Amino acid sequence: MAQESRPLFAGALSAILPPFLQDVSELREIPDNQEVFAHTSTDQSIIVELLEYQEGVSDSEAARYHFEDVASSNDAEGQSEVLSVEPLPLAQLTLTDCTNAWLLTGHQLVAKFNEEARNTVNIHMALFRLPQHTTDLLVTFNDPAAINPSSSSAVGGASLAPPSPWTYEDFSRLLCSLQLHNSSIFG
Repeated sequence: MAQESRPLFAGALSAILPPFLQDVSELREIPDNQEVFAHTSTDQSIIVELLEYQEGVSDSEAARYHFEDVASSNDAEGQSEVLSVEPLPLAQLTLTDCTNAWLLTGHQLVAKFNEEARNTVNIHMALFRLPQHTTDLLVTFNDPAAINPSSSSAVGGASLAPPSPWTYEDFSRLLCSLQLHNSSIFG
């Protein structure tokens, strides 16, 4: 199936997004600095965020900084682990404005909807550093690895042929196809 680039942030950015996605802004209010997409039949999600550039954090530690910030937001502090942080080769990216990019892989134990039950979620984050725009662009792929039987995520209707879950290759395609079309998005 041919995949085409999809506009993000009213066309200021674009990327090839994976199939079977729901724009979460059609379901609930999303902050202006985020684009949030959920898989139509799994608990997977992708979030593209425009964040304040962390000037006081070294490039190699910035991805960890944002991972810990997400862990705090997910109430997963002490229940998260960074497995790897690696530079993303700029030659593979179409986002030429970034000075460097980092790929973080980790996992967090998070509760959905403030439930007691916690699910193990693999987290893949790509951080694109844009100091000239005072912006850190963060793309996060949340990929549940283990669902607690008491979680609301464990309850679901079965369909005859559910769509395939997103893969790391889908995430990688998004990262490599990300393009900036209008830098006025950064203010």
